[in-house]
Amino acid sequence: ARPPTRSDISATQTHMSAHVASSVPARARVYPRASAVSTRRASATGTRARFETGSSRADTCRSLSARDGCLAGASRVPCRASTPARSNVRFAVSALDAAMPFDNEARAAKRLRKLKIGIVGFGNFGQFLARRFIQNEHTVIATSRGDYEDVAKKMGARYYRDPDDFCEQHPDVVIFATSILSTEATINSFPVQRLRRNTLVADVLSVKQFPKQLFLQRLPDDFDILCLHPMFGPDSGKGSWKALPLVYDKVRVGDEQSRRDRVDNLLGIFADEGCRMVEMSCEEHDRQAASSQFITHTVGRMLGSMELADTTINTKGYESLLNLVNNTSNDSFDLYYGLFMYNKNATQELNRLELAFSQVKAQLFDRLHTLIRDDIFDTDGSSPEQLKKAWEKAGESMNERGYKERLIDQVNSTGVIGGSRDEHAGKGAESEAPSR
Repeated sequence: ARPPTRSDISATQTHMSAHVASSVPARARVYPRASAVSTRRASATGTRARFETGSSRADTCRSLSARDGCLAGASRVPCRASTPARSNVRFAVSALDAAMPFDNEARAAKRLRKLKIGIVGFGNFGQFLARRFIQNEHTVIATSRGDYEDVAKKMGARYYRDPDDFCEQHPDVVIFATSILSTEATINSFPVQRLRRNTLVADVLSVKQFPKQLFLQRLPDDFDILCLHPMFGPDSGKGSWKALPLVYDKVRVGDEQSRRDRVDNLLGIFADEGCRMVEMSCEEHDRQAASSQFITHTVGRMLGSMELADTTINTKGYESLLNLVNNTSNDSFDLYYGLFMYNKNATQELNRLELAFSQVKAQLFDRLHTLIRDDIFDTDGSSPEQLKKAWEKAGESMNERGYKERLIDQVNSTGVIGGSRDEHAGKGAESEAPSR
């Protein structure tokens, strides 16, 4: 028998590869029927492929010779275990190592490089972010108007009182965590010329159109701009950030891959912490925030002015209102004023809130009829006809003002719903008697 040629072996391997590809479905698992199992890693596909044989390498080659007639009579032919005979070999994919688009490891591979993050404004929120950045093994430097050197040192950050010294450290990212009211003055006086020309600048303000316009107007064109709003704070985010929303808008990012990767690295910190990532324009953010965040703060401060207190019969709803008061009272009035002043949608929402309260109040008074209330309390009340004459004397007709509006004015002027005019007049006379 002639020895096998290289073309014979190549043809056999091609034949076997085609057979395996056509007969074995992806991810199929076949349990071994033989004792000898060889494993190799297929570098082209990233899968671990397992070949199971029931004979030695020599027996395998002899079987291959007998089956295909290519190597007839060869007693021992060197061959690889990765090209076994068809008759006694079964192929199985035991694992999938290839990086898939949905694979967390694939996403994490893009964020291998750690960032040097600079925080401008090292108050409560700036410290809150810095701790989480440091936990993710990023380098954090900070600067602020106050002296936070000891605080920064305890958490592992480096603090610079002088903004020039801060900028000369050339951070990859600069995050403005200042108050809304001080942001413009801070940016105007910040030495951005000492930063690298392609620095990524971001903010975490509760309004978004305002800082976006500031960045576009004051920052060099080479700077990348990313607007962020973590919809949580030190109280609501003191534990896990899972499912907490992070709104972001990639306002301006350079075409270089390294600059896009840097943005992904920063956003990846929040994504890895479990945040619900919401990409939204700054304009849409402010429109929605005025209907949610600003109204929440407004109602909380209104209830806080009422000095609500715990009772022995608290309901779940009432406890929710108390929690709302506590959450909003922890924020400064400057924050609330900033939400109103620097969001052009806030005034409209405030008017809508006032109108809604008036409508609810009117719905209550629609069911109040002075005569019926007077009968309930057994008093001599004024009838609707008497009220009509009184308004006509004042120069107003019934067509100009409805009964509902007049009733509301009566309540606002007297503080009492129902009752007779004589009774109200008597109370007024009593209050005026000492002054005479």
